[in-house]
Amino acid sequence: MSRINEETVREIRERSDIVEVISGYLPLKRSGGNYLGLCPFHQEKSPSFNVNAPRQIFHCFGCGTGGNVFTFIMRMEGLTFPEAVKRLGEKAGIAVEETPVTPADRQRRDQREKLLRINEAACTFYHRLLLEDAAGAAGRRYLRQRGFEGELVRTFRLGFAPDQWEALVTHLAGQGFSREELRTAGLVREGSGGRGDRDLFHNRLLFPILDPEGRVVAFGGRVLDDGTPKYLNSPETPVYQKGRTLYGLYQGRDAIRQARAVLVVEGYFDLLALHRAGIGNVVAACGTALTADHARLLKRYAEQTVLVFDADKAGRQATFRAMDALLPEGMAVSGVSLAAGEDPDSFLAKQGAAAFRTRLAEAKPALELFLDEQLALHGNSIEGVARAGEEVLARIRRLPSDLERNLYLKRLAARTGLDEALLQGKGRGGGPPRPAVASPAPVSAPQRPSAGPAERAQEFLLRLMLLEDDRYRRRVREEGAAGLFASLVQREVAEHLLALEDDAGRLPRELIAATLSPAAQGVLSGLLLAEGQAAWAEQPEKIFADCRRTVASGDQRQRLKELQKLIAAAEQAGDFAAVGSYLLELAEIKKNL
Repeated sequence: MSRINEETVREIRERSDIVEVISGYLPLKRSGGNYLGLCPFHQEKSPSFNVNAPRQIFHCFGCGTGGNVFTFIMRMEGLTFPEAVKRLGEKAGIAVEETPVTPADRQRRDQREKLLRINEAACTFYHRLLLEDAAGAAGRRYLRQRGFEGELVRTFRLGFAPDQWEALVTHLAGQGFSREELRTAGLVREGSGGRGDRDLFHNRLLFPILDPEGRVVAFGGRVLDDGTPKYLNSPETPVYQKGRTLYGLYQGRDAIRQARAVLVVEGYFDLLALHRAGIGNVVAACGTALTADHARLLKRYAEQTVLVFDADKAGRQATFRAMDALLPEGMAVSGVSLAAGEDPDSFLAKQGAAAFRTRLAEAKPALELFLDEQLALHGNSIEGVARAGEEVLARIRRLPSDLERNLYLKRLAARTGLDEALLQGKGRGGGPPRPAVASPAPVSAPQRPSAGPAERAQEFLLRLMLLEDDRYRRRVREEGAAGLFASLVQREVAEHLLALEDDAGRLPRELIAATLSPAAQGVLSGLLLAEGQAAWAEQPEKIFADCRRTVASGDQRQRLKELQKLIAAAEQAGDFAAVGSYLLELAEIKKNL
């Protein structure tokens, strides 16, 4: 994989004024040494979004998001770090040089560019046929019957494949593309019985599928008669993977980013109908179940996902499969219930946009819908309730948030009558560790919880580490960050600061790096924009002691839980000597706590 030269990254950062860059997305007003504005990552009425020109960082004191100019572009545009560097490099007039690629890498790149050109040429061909050619009359008539005309057709570049077998083959061959290249692009199939290559699509309305940068990578086609299959999608190619591509994301990304929420529907026409109704924050999977890659892609733009699938059994199963992909990414997942036989397109045609928005407001958490489904499916018998509980527990374990897991375990206990302590034991720690990434703020303006004493002590220690005097960083290095920071994010910041020190123990001017998780960038940017040295800095020994005590307390509480399990096991085995020993240790820990 090619890499961008660090010197180039530094030069782009220095020539990209963060105030100027962010002002291109939202209005900022000077306030003292900072600039203030309404945070673009959560809804708020009073500005809490701060931009600091001297340090070239931003931080929102409402939702905790923060970072440097690259971080901002990544979050606003849904880009990776290299993509953000290239975007800012173009604006700054700096060529982004990468390490030399191998001949195989160059060949793959050239092939991708050729396939993208082929897809673009095919899209233009099919779109022109639909809009202007007599061969596209059937497609125009079909769209009029369904109420889709004009600007929407042009925005989504809809097309029509005529009732011919070699229309596209002939057209693209005339533009210099080889038959082999067209087959690799998935647009034609090799003929049989001595016949030449044939178009994949014929007599179908076509929906171009775009990647997040607006490039055509594939097509979906709907038959206009009783032919089968009803929908036909492009096969996977070097530029198109169904599990990583979402229809409508490019056209809807601004609305998704603004709402911090995304609707996921099943069909192309469902998505178009929602756009026609003024609801643009919507995507559709390309004929496949939602995947973990889809979830990570949506996570760039939204915090909340609303699943709007059919109400039949297949639709419910699709909802729960999508839930399984989204929950581990920390996204809030809800489901909308429509009447049997209804989809968004038919619902909007009958009841209108206002009624649909009402349904969206009534969306229920998908995990609650899953709990209802499992209880209804397995019945009220002891075996049935146990089976339903196990199924729901398996999903609860996937939640990355300890708080969410705890609340859902309580809900499961209340609904099933199962012992909450038993469920807590089974549900605790079963899920994957929460990745060190910051979640975009939810749609409603969040209020950051006030830090407790333990959290404040760790924050104060980080602020000591930011002082020019390196003695506190030396102490943290000697004692080890793991013994002083119970918070994984704050520990990440501490270890990052230690890694940045030069041989003389000094910190560089630029402290926020792409290697830091977004959560850690938010913590660090908040520390850098915090008020100057205060009375807390006069009590460093107390801060160190409080941090050690916090970590020790966490270790002791973990041991307390282990002892409770050991006592139960020893009692069951009849080993009362061990029980007595464990009880003495348990009493000592409780006394210490």
